[in-house]
Amino acid sequence: MELKDIKELISFLEKTAFAEVEVREGEVRVRVVRPQPQAAAPAPPAPAAPAAAVGPQAETRAPGYDVRIPPAPEPGRVIASPIVGTFYRAAAPDKPPYVEVGGTVKKGQVVCIVEAMKLMNEIESEFEGRIVAVLVDDGEPVEFGQALMRIEP
Repeated sequence: MELKDIKELISFLEKTAFAEVEVREGEVRVRVVRPQPQAAAPAPPAPAAPAAAVGPQAETRAPGYDVRIPPAPEPGRVIASPIVGTFYRAAAPDKPPYVEVGGTVKKGQVVCIVEAMKLMNEIESEFEGRIVAVLVDDGEPVEFGQALMRIEP
C-alpha cells in the first residue's frame, strides 16, 4: 500500500459520515480514524511521513487524522484464518484434534477447520514447525487474517 492509497482513504472518510475505515491488503493493514472534536485547542499535527517510509512496519500520520499501519506479524510464524467463520480443532466433535500444542506439523498438513456458510474449509500449515500455541477456542468465531496458531520452526 502506498502513501497515495492512504491519502485516498482519508479523502473517502472526509466525504462520508463514517468515523473510521480499515483496509487490509495482504499482510498490510491500514486503519484511518476521524478525529474527535476537542474542547481545547488542538496541538499542531505531525508532518506526514515520506512515501519511502510506508510499508508493513511503518507508521504515518496525516494532519488531523490518526492513521497507523501496525507492524505485521512475524512472517512464517502464525497460521491465520483465510476466511471469516467458526474455528474447529477437529473434523467432528467425537474426533481428536488435528494438532496439539507441542506437536509438529509439515507444510500442507491440515491443522484445523474454519466453517463458513455450512462449508468446512480445511486450513493447512504453510510451513513446518512445532505448534507452540492455539490462539482460538474450539467453536469460536474468527475473522479474516486472525491468528489461529503460533508455530516455532
